[in-house]
Formats: sequence, C-alpha cells, structure tokens
Amino acid sequence: MANITFKNVVKTYDNGVTVIPDLNLEIRDKEFVVLVGPSGCGKSTTLRMIAGLEDVSQGELYIGDKVVNNVPPKSRDIAMVFQSYALYPHMTVYKNMAFALELRKEPKDEIDRKVREAARILELEPYLNRKPKALSGGQRQRVALGRAMVRNPAVFLLDEPLSNLDAKLRTEMRSQIAALHKRLQTTFVYVTHDQTEAMTMGDRICVMKDGIVQQFDTPQNLYNYPCNVFVAGFIGSPQMNFLTVKVEKSGSGCVLVFGDTRMPVSQPELQGYVGKEVIMGIRPEHILADEDSLTKSPQAVFTAKVSLTEMMGSEIYLYMESNGQKMLARVPSHFHFHTEETVRLAIDMSKIHIFDKETQKIICRA
Repeated sequence: MANITFKNVVKTYDNGVTVIPDLNLEIRDKEFVVLVGPSGCGKSTTLRMIAGLEDVSQGELYIGDKVVNNVPPKSRDIAMVFQSYALYPHMTVYKNMAFALELRKEPKDEIDRKVREAARILELEPYLNRKPKALSGGQRQRVALGRAMVRNPAVFLLDEPLSNLDAKLRTEMRSQIAALHKRLQTTFVYVTHDQTEAMTMGDRICVMKDGIVQQFDTPQNLYNYPCNVFVAGFIGSPQMNFLTVKVEKSGSGCVLVFGDTRMPVSQPELQGYVGKEVIMGIRPEHILADEDSLTKSPQAVFTAKVSLTEMMGSEIYLYMESNGQKMLARVPSHFHFHTEETVRLAIDMSKIHIFDKETQKIICRA
C-alpha cells in the first residue's frame, strides 16, 4: 500500500517562516494526485517532505501505515522526477537509467531487462547509446521518467517535470505520463502551477494557497463546484468572471442587480444578503451571444463595450467592460464583434456562482 497521509503537518524554516501551517491530506494508493497553486503556495515543499528532502517540523507523515518523519529518502521507496531532468551528462541514456540499479548491486541481466523494458514503453530504444546533450527536451524528460520507472517505486513524485518543454511537447508528455500511471498502477504525486495540466491529468487535484489546502476534489467538481473565489478563479481557462452585484428583494425571491439588469434568483440562501453586495461568478463560456438566448432570457441580458477581440479559431475571446467592471466572454467565431462596439449578451443563469464578498466563500449556485 502506497497511500500518503499528512496529519497536522507543519513546515517552519530555520528563519522562523512557516510555509505549511497545518496540513491534513490523504492521497490514496495508486491515485494520481496533482498539487496545484501559484508560486509560493507550498506545493513543492509538500512534495519534498514526501521525498524526505525537507524535514517535517511538526505532525506526522505516513507512507502506507508507517510514519516516515525520520526515515531517510533512500529508504522511502519513492522516485522523484525533477523539472531540470538531473541527468548525468557523461553517461549514456542506458547508464543513466541503470545507475540506481547498479548502486543496489542488482544482477546485470535483471538491470538490462528493466532498462530495456522501460526504454520500450517510453520509446527510447533508439537513444540508449546517446548522451543527454544529443537528446531533445522531451527525450531527456522521458529518460528521467525511465530512470524512475526501473526502480519500481511505490510512489512517483514529479516536480513540474514539463515546465521546460514547448507547448506541443507538453501536451504529448501529459498524455504519456497519464498513460504511464495507468500502466504502472502506482501512486503518482505531481506538482504544477499549470491548471490545464492539473485538469487533464489528475484523478484528484489539491488546490493550495499560502500553504493551506483550499479544496481537494476531482477536476469536474473543482470546475463545477468551487468552494471559494480563489478556487473558482484558479480552475478554468480563461478564468471565471467575478462581478459585484447587489441583492434586492423581489416578491418571494430576490434579484441580482447589475447596472440596469435585474436577474431573478430563487436561492433561499440569498435572503440574508438582501441590501448587500455579493460576488457573482460566471465563466466566459456561459456568457451567450446567440439571438435565441437573448430572446429567451431577457432579464439576464446586459450591454457591454468591447475593448479587445482575440480570434482563437473556433471561438473569439471578447474582452469587455460593463457597468465599470471588466469581463471576458468566449463566443463562437461566426459572431463578428469589433473593438469599441457595444454588444448585447446574456448570462446563463443556470451556471452562476454566488460568493460572499467578505469571506469569498461560496453562498450558493444556480
């Protein structure tokens, strides 16, 4: 069993700076978990504590059912893949992959079998006699993965392994790493600041900020049910629009007032916010431009002035301003909008998220 459990783990450096104030997290056996968040959120520190490269200041860290706070890295049955590849430049691909097994004094025929099997899976067979400088970035990253694979660890740790690759290679390597996880049936913990990587690769994603877990859930749930403004803004590309609106009483329900637009809502949770401002979140893809939506939802129609358009192929990004607030919409490319044009659009009221302006936590969803 290679489940990983943090129980009230604190990480404080010698200068007194605490980067992880109180971490409770459980990663299940054979799960692919992605730690994601902005720079300095504590995700790499968390990974390095699992690896044993950073000490745990307080609390307990388990791998399986064993506390590993004081277990050295070489005894943890983990393998780590770094952003910088960390290959030995004077060794061939074969020797790089075999080196850790040779240190363990494994039989030569067993080393050869493991290296060639990993090379076959990673399509590195033609490069086994080359040195790292003769390889592309994607090939070097596959060698780093192969070097970890041959050790057959209980846990794979990957620290932003694709950040040095170009966009096309990143996409290819994402699918290769995901396929590798399915093939090896091993626990993977992957660190990235790229939410696209997180969404496409992880079984579950741990969103972190300031060393604190904001939400730990499946990609789909993070997208559909964010627990606060930070998660809602971090997950999804382009990010969610956040509009300040006022809640007013209307009959037995409420309306959200955005300029001249008065959007009816029936959520009982908003009754306590009558007369107050809240944050309404709406994703760019849920702002609609088609005539049918404008006709069917007249109460959710607003006007905006276009400040910039970006042609993205099948869709256009509209950067706009409405009622003094900036917005972004994704609309099909057959719509012909122009800079400085005033446009009419509709908000899909079945997709809105309402957040408390003070706490930034979710109040309700449509």
